[in-house]
Amino acid sequence: MAETLSLEVDLAPGSKRGLVLPNPVMVASGTFGYGTEFKAFDVQRLGAVVTKTTTLQPRRGNPPQRIAETPSGMLNSIGLQNIGVAALRRDLAPVYATWKVPVIASIMGFTVGEYAEVARRLEGADGFAGIELNLSCPNTERGGIEFGQDPESAAAVMRGVTRETTLPVIAKLTPNIADPTEIARVVVDTGADALCVGNTLLAMTMDRRRSKPQIGNTFAGLSGPALKPVSLRQVYQVAGAVNVPVIGCGGVSNAEDAIDYFLAGATAIQVGTATFANPLAPLQVLEGIRRYCYSREVFDVRDLVGAGRLHPMAGSAQS
Repeated sequence: MAETLSLEVDLAPGSKRGLVLPNPVMVASGTFGYGTEFKAFDVQRLGAVVTKTTTLQPRRGNPPQRIAETPSGMLNSIGLQNIGVAALRRDLAPVYATWKVPVIASIMGFTVGEYAEVARRLEGADGFAGIELNLSCPNTERGGIEFGQDPESAAAVMRGVTRETTLPVIAKLTPNIADPTEIARVVVDTGADALCVGNTLLAMTMDRRRSKPQIGNTFAGLSGPALKPVSLRQVYQVAGAVNVPVIGCGGVSNAEDAIDYFLAGATAIQVGTATFANPLAPLQVLEGIRRYCYSREVFDVRDLVGAGRLHPMAGSAQS
């Protein structure tokens, strides 16, 4: 009789509440709406849904053009268009409370206080299994530098948010930094239960016909397959530096990409840009992981985590 494959992973083993996913395939914030709009497949089959990044007040977002295709990827500059935290709690939390798939609220602020206030307003709302902090926002209190580029700012956000919530907290790191390990250690030391590595890479493209930047806001975030080698390298670095679970995010289009992230040290992965071209991508990634595990006689997906590393993991959270 064939052994049963276990795909369950815990993204917050050190938290009192834990954050147990039925499988390691998540959808990335900003690429799946709020999950309620998606009709291509049953979202309950996913490991977790991460909402659009939500701010304290509703936002209309950036002026057009917001999206441009690039070789092996895309640029986006949506500008954090979202319904605001009050509407998220009032209108969508009751829907999420009926779902079996864990829903993680992605939140962001332009000051430390805004991050904390968004977390406070979500506290006690049924339907949320965790919070993901988008640390790629410009810190208006410190000259516009990204929170995720400044250890002091990142630590302040973590302290502020963890004081206001009892939910597990995932810190989503920025790739716009040479060495992510310092920020990773700082946010773990100040309360992060897990890390998501990473986010879009700052980039741009030109409109040669009009002799001006193609994106209305000039700069945009690069995502898609072109981002994967950068994110994979950063997952490898971060997983070796901290003892909390790491989520790999960036260019996951198929099961092979997901396996690469697991071998580098990721406990789970997020599928993002791939869903625009192929709405079924998250489920196809999941099925591909199953096939890979059975072909290698791996019966617990956690056995893949860090298996491709040349040196031992920093801690035992992945085991």
